Amino acid sequence: MFLPSHCPEMQPAERLWPLTNEAIANQCFEILGQLEEVLFQRCRALLNQCDLIRGLTDFYWWPET
Repeated sequence: MFLPSHCPEMQPAERLWPLTNEAIANQCFEILGQLEEVLFQRCRALLNQCDLIRGLTDFYWWPET
């Protein structure tokens, strides 16, 4: 079976990276803890955006739960 080199449908989480990268773009962090805190806060904010996440990861062929 042929698998293309880029296939976001195979890894739905790949489409979420831009949402997390947005919070850290063009920033410099002195220590790893600062980066972790910014990413933690961004992930907490994304938890409240279920429709956005679903729209990026809910493919027609994905099993319903």
